[in-house]
Amino acid sequence: MDDAPREALRGGPRELLRWVATGAAVSRADLSRLSGLSPSTVSQRVETLINQGLLEETGAGRSRGGRRPRQLAVPTGGAVVGAIDLGAHHARVGTLDLSGRVVQGRTLPVRIEDGPEQVLGALLAEVAALAAPSASTASGLVSSPTASTTADNAAGVLRGIGIGIPGPVQHATGRIVSPSRMPGWNGFDVAAFCAGRVDVPIIVDNDANLMALGAHRTAHSELDHAVYIKAGTGIGSGVISSGRLHRGAQGSAGDISHCRVVADPAPLCSCGNAGCLEAVASGAALVTALRDQGVPVSDLTGVIRLIDDGDRHATALARQAGRAIGEILAVVVNFFNPQVVAIGGRLADCEPLLASMRATLYERCLPLATQTLLIERVATSQDIGITGAAHLVIDHVVAAA
Repeated sequence: MDDAPREALRGGPRELLRWVATGAAVSRADLSRLSGLSPSTVSQRVETLINQGLLEETGAGRSRGGRRPRQLAVPTGGAVVGAIDLGAHHARVGTLDLSGRVVQGRTLPVRIEDGPEQVLGALLAEVAALAAPSASTASGLVSSPTASTTADNAAGVLRGIGIGIPGPVQHATGRIVSPSRMPGWNGFDVAAFCAGRVDVPIIVDNDANLMALGAHRTAHSELDHAVYIKAGTGIGSGVISSGRLHRGAQGSAGDISHCRVVADPAPLCSCGNAGCLEAVASGAALVTALRDQGVPVSDLTGVIRLIDDGDRHATALARQAGRAIGEILAVVVNFFNPQVVAIGGRLADCEPLLASMRATLYERCLPLATQTLLIERVATSQDIGITGAAHLVIDHVVAAA
């Protein structure tokens, strides 16, 4: 289903819901015109979405010479989807309505090394509390035993929870496979653990995929082929093919972090190999390289501050990182021929890195591949990851309708 052609999806329940959610359609007649489907087919699909609580009728619209059409809308109250975008040090959690708009959002500190049970249990409780305002709202990370109680109170309004993980995820099972920066998480079945605590669908994916889906639905839903890079402490990417998130056979499509970059000497990567893109061009790599040069910096925030201040060491490293990312992306662009390459994450605002990446792409790619290629930043938003997580859940709910 992930690789279904865009044409085969035209007029499907997901697209009908998206047209209403974006305001492109407000009636069955509008949906029939946009999809090219017969009024009876559209009406049947709309009725199914209404019965599932995904659409509602809001009254009569303006007549164009015949009977006044019944207007359609995505319900804005009641049902919501939950979303968790997990990072190494912080997590963004929230609830979103069935159109993918954020209802509530909150950023919380986490310690990924505390292990999956403690971290996920606390974040599930937080989502449940956001979804059920009458329940006691946590002021911070609550203990995991509370999650079951709070989740039960919210089960009636939650339609599902999407979870982004900063490591490789086997999408079909929701299991984490050999993460390089998540001690104690290898082999953990995130979907099964969460499903045992909340009685709603749980969808688990890599955080770069969530950023890609959220960014694409927000800014480029009209395009069929795109690559989105998440560059922060680590590096990852998500691929959109035929308008859909492409995961490949096991869920690892788009993982460019351990592609080898020619470097001499080649720094050791957290995966055990030498010279990987993440070991050369990630935020963590820049921190290490600056420390090796005797520059006192403790984290990525410090690196970005140095670059903004024009520090020559940090700026040179940022340019080198941009070239390395561009070298890998040039292979991707020549092979895949996307319409847009967009970079997000904390390093996306680093102008020397972005300029170097762009120049390398134009130098290394075939002219036909870059003739109309958009190379840009992902629109800055702390909610882009939870937006992608929510759309995963909404797509799942619509597919089951």
